[in-house]
Amino acid sequence: MNTQWWDEDDLSGTEFSVQREQMVQRQIERRGITDVRLLEAMRQVPRHLFVPPRFHAVAYEDNPVPIGYEQTVSQPYIVAFMLEQLQLQGIESVLEVGSGSGYQAALLAHLCEKVYSLEIIPELAHRAEKLLERLGFTNVIVHCGDGYLGWPTPKAFDRIIVAAAPSHVPERLTEQLAPNGKMILPLGAQEQRLVIISKDGSGQIARRDSVAVKFVPMTGLINSVN
Repeated sequence: MNTQWWDEDDLSGTEFSVQREQMVQRQIERRGITDVRLLEAMRQVPRHLFVPPRFHAVAYEDNPVPIGYEQTVSQPYIVAFMLEQLQLQGIESVLEVGSGSGYQAALLAHLCEKVYSLEIIPELAHRAEKLLERLGFTNVIVHCGDGYLGWPTPKAFDRIIVAAAPSHVPERLTEQLAPNGKMILPLGAQEQRLVIISKDGSGQIARRDSVAVKFVPMTGLINSVN
């Protein structure tokens, strides 16, 4: 089985540079995203390489794109909105739940010190890992595992971002959020909102609801049990 979506001759991403710039200007900046480092990352990461070839032509449009296995890569603006909420300075360790195609992990690699990315679907985890390696991202670790269980070894993360919608805030993720850390995730079933979880220096948790969204459901062992 061919697990490669990308053309080795276009790993630089130059073929779609105009579309990338238009995406940033029309979809991201015009909607109020101002983080300079984030905008530059979105200009650099070749989004089309993270979707199947038949969707390359629409990779930079204002929509999610299917990547197989009933999963999608999220709408560019929603990706940007969630990343800006994390307020990354470049020194953080970040846990991403839901690697998907690897696109968001590639953006995170530009924005933080280390990315730990979990993906429950083995084929997607393998594909994302290989593409991120080919693009030269050395600060990303992809692991195939259940996001409800968090990272498999004990670790505290400065930031956590979840790219699928659980029915409840996973307890293990809250436990793995470091003091003074922040987590963002879509929450709910039929009606979903982005939720921002903050943990202060003493470990107290605060929650703030944000915009309405629509994500694929988060799957996993704990979800199937509850």
